[in-house]
Amino acid sequence: MKKKEHYAMLQFQKEEHQKELLTNQIEIQNQTMQYIGREIHDNVGQKLTLASLYTQQLAFENKAPHIYENIENISKIINDSLSELRELSKSLTSDSIRENNLVELISLECAGVNKTKKCKVEFDYEQNFTTLNYEQKSILLRICQEFIQNSLKYSNCKLIHIRLKSVDQSIQFELKDDGIGFDIHQDSKGIGLENIKKRTILLNGTFELSSNLNQGTRLFITIPLV
Repeated sequence: MKKKEHYAMLQFQKEEHQKELLTNQIEIQNQTMQYIGREIHDNVGQKLTLASLYTQQLAFENKAPHIYENIENISKIINDSLSELRELSKSLTSDSIRENNLVELISLECAGVNKTKKCKVEFDYEQNFTTLNYEQKSILLRICQEFIQNSLKYSNCKLIHIRLKSVDQSIQFELKDDGIGFDIHQDSKGIGLENIKKRTILLNGTFELSSNLNQGTRLFITIPLV
């Protein structure tokens, strides 16, 4: 009996240690993203702004139609890139996870993907989950981002559907695409399965992953709220 109790205690300590490590990892990731966002704004952004000013000066000095048109095209590319970098910098440095509820965060993510017109993302939810803490919101958002990015990168999908609902004091989080699918026994890394596993464990949750060739991929996660 003592041996079983000792083993159970060691197992509990191991799990708690792993959760602490994962929490620290998430905090480091957030700090790193904020640092990258500031660098984009302060360094790369300023250089692109300077390049834009140079092209405007060149356009003013060169009135030959073919030269002027080429300079204008270059200027447009630079300004579009600058605008995208500003949005990226803003998203990396903002404290949107603290300021918004989970539904708002996922809705923003879906809107960003739909804006690119690479794939349609649908999001269904039943409530806003306003009582979730920062860690819960952050982890569920990262899982959502992981699934979306890998679906866009690997699955050649046309539609991603996300569903968020509360059932028996738990969150059910379902994400699925209509892509080409994959063999989960041979190729589990393509969907960032290890990252999703770690994040789900951190919230004491469970998950199911299913995928079939030419039938899409489905991820179903349950997170307890108590």
